[in-house]
Amino acid sequence: MGHDTAMSDAAARQALKQDLARYHCRVHQPDDPPLFTREPSSATQTVHWRWRDLEPLLERLGREIALGSAGMRRTLRLQNPGLPYGTTHTFWASIQVILPGEVAEAHRHTASAFRFIMKGGGATTTVDGECYPMHEGDLVLTPAMTWHDHVHKGSEPMIWLDVLDISLMRAVHGTFFEGYPDRMQPVAEVPDRSFREFGSGLMRPVDPGERDGPNPLLAYPADMAMAALERAAALPADPYDDVVLEYQNPRNGGPAMRTMGMRLQKLRAGARTQARRHTGSKLYYIVRGHGSTIVDGRRYDWAPGDFLTVQPWAWHEHHNDTGEDAVLFQVNDIPAMQALGYYREQALGGHQTIEEQT
Repeated sequence: MGHDTAMSDAAARQALKQDLARYHCRVHQPDDPPLFTREPSSATQTVHWRWRDLEPLLERLGREIALGSAGMRRTLRLQNPGLPYGTTHTFWASIQVILPGEVAEAHRHTASAFRFIMKGGGATTTVDGECYPMHEGDLVLTPAMTWHDHVHKGSEPMIWLDVLDISLMRAVHGTFFEGYPDRMQPVAEVPDRSFREFGSGLMRPVDPGERDGPNPLLAYPADMAMAALERAAALPADPYDDVVLEYQNPRNGGPAMRTMGMRLQKLRAGARTQARRHTGSKLYYIVRGHGSTIVDGRRYDWAPGDFLTVQPWAWHEHHNDTGEDAVLFQVNDIPAMQALGYYREQALGGHQTIEEQT
């Protein structure tokens, strides 16, 4: 297309703009941002939250913020500066603080959620009548539209990581929320039914129900997860994660939740993984140990209690140059991306050049 023709076409498009707008229609304009890009371009930024910064904020929340009515929670949200809300473009992570004697009132919503217990003990969570104690390192699920409340009968403050697929739910305009008539729901006669049926990891009921249905298992104890990770450490190393296992739906072997995947990862002393990038987003929580993650050439040195989210389609790799193993908990949106057919992954086959250190 020649210069004069291009100018004429641009003028014609601009002239059409107002006339089309009266009928709620549009035509592409030359200054419109591109609908398609050669590679993913995301506003979600790589962010490193340090525990040394978070801990005093959490202590302040515990002192100054009261649990409200209608099922409100006391949470410190991990806000991504590139987004209007949320930790990534698909999920929302926050750190919940609950004090001895408090009740986080019962409610339910369409957003799927889970808790990964960071510190403390003595609290229980009840999900659709099933009640489970929560210990450090436990993973407890709250599937979409299940009633859930938390009760703290211990003696010290307790904190855990809350992750909900709120951003994805809002994007598809699927929001529903309902408060329970009472502060707490009644506990079932068999309060841990799903764990008794599916919690062994080896056996399941003869008729486990609908294969493609939601995950029936609500609690994944830390001791069982860590024991599985230790056994996996005897296998050949994964080139990108060293030692990694995924929490699974025991009914069908798929991810524990339909929209979010949860993984437990060990970076052994001296480990240096290869770089890769993929669509979708992820958040790491450092359970123990020290190390670094290189994201698009920039190094992030992490310590216990830190969080790190990685920008979609960014090259990233992990280093553990210390003499001790590190353990990381990861949440990602890979199940949602795979279900939609949008997941892509690319391997570098080596290490990145580190351009900058923080």
